[in-house]
Amino acid sequence: MNTILTSDPLLVVRDSDAEKRLDLLKKALAANEVVPYLGPGLLRLGSAETPVPPTPEAVAAALNAHARAPSKIRTNMWSVAQFIEQRRHRRTLQSWMAEIFGAPVAPSVLHAWLATLPLSLIVDSWYDGSMRAALAETGRTDVVEVQGVTRANEFGDIWTKTYDLSGREVELAPAAKTVLYTPHGSLRPAANFLVSDSDYVEVLTEIDIQTPIPEVVKERRTDRGFFFIGCRFDDQMLRIYARQIMKRSHGPHFAVLDAEMLTRNERRFLAASAITVVDLPTREATALLVPSDIGADGSQGHRAASSNFCCR
Repeated sequence: MNTILTSDPLLVVRDSDAEKRLDLLKKALAANEVVPYLGPGLLRLGSAETPVPPTPEAVAAALNAHARAPSKIRTNMWSVAQFIEQRRHRRTLQSWMAEIFGAPVAPSVLHAWLATLPLSLIVDSWYDGSMRAALAETGRTDVVEVQGVTRANEFGDIWTKTYDLSGREVELAPAAKTVLYTPHGSLRPAANFLVSDSDYVEVLTEIDIQTPIPEVVKERRTDRGFFFIGCRFDDQMLRIYARQIMKRSHGPHFAVLDAEMLTRNERRFLAASAITVVDLPTREATALLVPSDIGADGSQGHRAASSNFCCR
């Protein structure tokens, strides 16, 4: 049996069922029926060694190399960032984060392929800007990026800023074919980082009523499901954001994850959110998703055919 309903109850698909599900997801992505939600695990698609930190714990370690935080918070990215902001100033934290994520990161073949698809909405939950770079490499002019921004540098009710792919700040154009949403900010184009505890205080106060979520994201998620790849949910902050971004979306939802590695809290979150686990390594899932004739630049002819994605 390749589909298992666990005692959580968490639905896990394995082996041939996982491959069939990924084939449907491939078609759903090409038909703009699902929203890809990308995590830092995609950095490891190129090689085991990554040019920038691939986890919050790795960011915490990099920040500790600049200013050693107390041992009880040393592995928590958000707390270490808060420690630096309080002791050294916000500008110092922002400068160090820009340095930590400053190394060039080549988009993976998955990013390159997604950049060619007629997707209404893409969520990138890490700071490295790989998805932005992949979209820019296509030469597309019908894309805008909506980034979460810290309130520390702003006056008034500002939760996000919008940029075109050249890096120019623009008004949000509802007619944009693709909206790239980076809820935690990104290195490019303006080194916007939501990273410290204080960055999230007001966001988490308002996020349950959806105020920090851009209207264009709320509109475009309504009749779609979410597909999580390269993501973990082993921290409460990550679970809160994923839950609120997918709130009131149509579903169904899927996540590529190693079922054996899931924490108890992850299992509870996935089960409560009705997210089906596709139990495959990210690299193997990517190989099944991305067409074999895809070029390094993501070029490939494709047709947006219906996938019957909503039919389980």
